[in-house]
Amino acid sequence: MDYDIFELGDIRLQSGSTLPDARLAYQTYGTLDADGTNAIVYPTWYSGQHYDNEWLIGAGMALDPSRYFIIIPNMLGNGLSSSPSNTPPPHDRARFPHVTMYDNVQAQHRLVTERFGIQRLELVTGWSMGAGQTYQWAVSYPDVVRRILPFCGAAKTSVHNIVFLEGVKAALTADPAWRNGWYDEQPTTALRAMSRVYAGWGFCQQFYREKTYEREPLGYGSLEDFLVGFWERLFINRDVNNLLAMLWTWQHADLGRTPGFADVQEALASIRARSIVMPAQQDLYFPPEDNEWEVRHMPRAELRVIPGAWGHFAGGGLNPVDTAFIDAALKELLAAEP
Repeated sequence: MDYDIFELGDIRLQSGSTLPDARLAYQTYGTLDADGTNAIVYPTWYSGQHYDNEWLIGAGMALDPSRYFIIIPNMLGNGLSSSPSNTPPPHDRARFPHVTMYDNVQAQHRLVTERFGIQRLELVTGWSMGAGQTYQWAVSYPDVVRRILPFCGAAKTSVHNIVFLEGVKAALTADPAWRNGWYDEQPTTALRAMSRVYAGWGFCQQFYREKTYEREPLGYGSLEDFLVGFWERLFINRDVNNLLAMLWTWQHADLGRTPGFADVQEALASIRARSIVMPAQQDLYFPPEDNEWEVRHMPRAELRVIPGAWGHFAGGGLNPVDTAFIDAALKELLAAEP
């Protein structure tokens, strides 16, 4: 097992439900300084697990393990932390309780403080749903988080994004083998169908028009080869109930639901961390204009758009040009006074 487990015990969720014997899977990179002041938290994304984040960690990069202690907590529902697929009855499978971004960050804060004794984070950063958790860290723990760089994500899931996810949900639940979540074998027709739904959103029109999938670094032989070899491979080994649990978290992401705040605007205005908010130029479900609105309500934030035609996956670690752009911003942010 290439990760560790932090036992949370029974946790009360924002919904009022209890998740018994909750477990948070995580991996660390680097060594924590004696004074505990070199820590970075880098949460996971929809269906992703800690190893899917490792492309942004390395010698000479901003997230350099020789300088920083980097913690990747696996999101609840992702199959490693407590999830429908690994929680014993009666909270297993379709009975797994609803989890919010706030719930995830509450659990991560316990990991950071109780397991490692860390009281200050140099940076929180993350892609997509990881970006949502990044915003939540800054609002929930303003005295802990010094800097944030959310990329290709949002503080609140937009109505258009919710509609996209309704398509994903419909694909996952239309397969008769799903059996309302009480299947014994994975409904693979559902997983292949949702992969095709996702394919039209993860990359933009220019990406497909120019057949970027046929060129390096992807190098697929045809559109169908890409749809099967990239998209179906991405999801075919996932658990449908896990995907649905994380989808609920994504659809209901709203920084304004943080206790003590009236709405997302008020929550954004409370962020004290120095921030670079980084959307992708042609992201179809986290478009730059949504982040422009957010930045106008954040007191110490800069908007920096990732240029190019890779859409949402500009933040996925596939295109070296995009990776270098994100890494450069992280280096600049870490070098700046918090």
